[in-house]
Amino acid sequence: MPIHFYCEDIRFVLKDKTIIRTWICDTCFSFGKKPGRINYIFCSNPKILEINKSYLKHNYYTDIISFDYSDEKKVAGDIYISIDTVYLNSIQFETSFYDELHRVLIHGVLHFLGKKDKSIEQIKEMRFEENLALHKLKQFCSTWNKKEKNNK
Repeated sequence: MPIHFYCEDIRFVLKDKTIIRTWICDTCFSFGKKPGRINYIFCSNPKILEINKSYLKHNYYTDIISFDYSDEKKVAGDIYISIDTVYLNSIQFETSFYDELHRVLIHGVLHFLGKKDKSIEQIKEMRFEENLALHKLKQFCSTWNKKEKNNK
């Protein structure tokens, strides 16, 4: 699969990688594009701040920074995710860590698919697409769990 998961300066293990990869690919296909090489790099707040300062000239923490290498047919890029900020956001937004992480995972891909989040209208559209994708993930997980039970 063209989707890879790495850790930069932290220890983190993403659960259900196969389901996540399938979900991301499905999201790309739903926009009429193929998944190219998508690298997720999980890191700490200090690392994401360093990247934010170096590449975007921003002096603040963020949950995600994406570098888009997509073309007309393929979705590709590097997505840095601060696990620290995802955790803090999950508390602030009163959601589970994994629900927040999944939202951020797909948020980066949606940027590669052309979705923006600068204006209020763009943010509404981005949230709609995130929620649609998250609903699909729950369906994938449910189907996967049923298959796993039947195989035992």
